[in-house]
Amino acid sequence: MRMHSKRQNSENFPAAPVRPFVTAVLVAAGNSTRMGGVNKQFLQLDGTPVLFRTVRAFEDCELVDEIIIAAREQDIPQIASLLHANGIGKVKDIVRGGATRQESVFAAVRCCDPQCEFLAIHDGARPLVTAQVIEGTIQAAFQFGAAATGVRVKDTVKVVDANGMIVGTPDRSTLWAVHTPQVFRKETYLHAAREVPGSADFTDDCKLLEAAGVPVHMVEGSYENIKITTPEDIWIAEGILAGRNNG
Repeated sequence: MRMHSKRQNSENFPAAPVRPFVTAVLVAAGNSTRMGGVNKQFLQLDGTPVLFRTVRAFEDCELVDEIIIAAREQDIPQIASLLHANGIGKVKDIVRGGATRQESVFAAVRCCDPQCEFLAIHDGARPLVTAQVIEGTIQAAFQFGAAATGVRVKDTVKVVDANGMIVGTPDRSTLWAVHTPQVFRKETYLHAAREVPGSADFTDDCKLLEAAGVPVHMVEGSYENIKITTPEDIWIAEGILAGRNNG
């Protein structure tokens, strides 16, 4: 395995720890349909745009070496201006996203540094992700090759047929709600993208790896790592931030 270190070795200091090179891919190319057409990436949370909060979390993570954002073409100038004004240094590129989530990820992956060994794929609209969750998921991927963060399902889940009738009750102890980041060895992800039929239409990165027969390790994350999808999510996120600010 090729290893990466940002520090130079010196005769006067011990060798710096080395690790694989990690590229964070932030997917922010959706149309915000369930937000009534308002671009959720630029909505303010406690005075800070959603996408900028997400970028900053990965900017501050020591295990992330570069960031690539996949966005709608019309949003790229505004995103670039926002990042430049706030001194973000790890963003290597902002690429035009595709018609589907996986097409957007594929576009970003094509721009990765040649050193990249692991991809940390994350929803741009999950701005409350913490350094602990990011680092824990990346470390698990180093160990297992593929990892995702998520939380245990709290409610009893029912399987319902087309007529609205309950037909089953899965064992809740086996159910998790998957979040992002989802972190994979780059070669493994690219192999799955090439070999799995219809890979461009998958809505979840883990599902793509699962379809290729690759086991993915689940890392227990945080119920606060919500995705901003509907207007109600803004209220919830503001409440979470208020709780954090109050200790």
